[in-house]
Amino acid sequence: MSDIVIVAVLSLAGTAIGAFAGILTANKLTNYRIEQLEHKVDKHNSLVERTYKLEEHCGIYEERFKAIDCRIKDLEVKAQ
Repeated sequence: MSDIVIVAVLSLAGTAIGAFAGILTANKLTNYRIEQLEHKVDKHNSLVERTYKLEEHCGIYEERFKAIDCRIKDLEVKAQ
């Protein structure tokens, strides 16, 4: 084989290995970023769920306070 063919084959192999390594590195970085976004989304979703539960509890307590206010007013009317 001539020297030109050997250089061409080595160049092809180096280019192929470099391109493959670049693709793998970019893929790892993309997967890492996706995992980080998934963690952030999970935190956000848990925050939304907790907020919804807190709003439910606030509604319950508001109803209780209304009932207590009515009872207090009734007792004040009876006391007079």
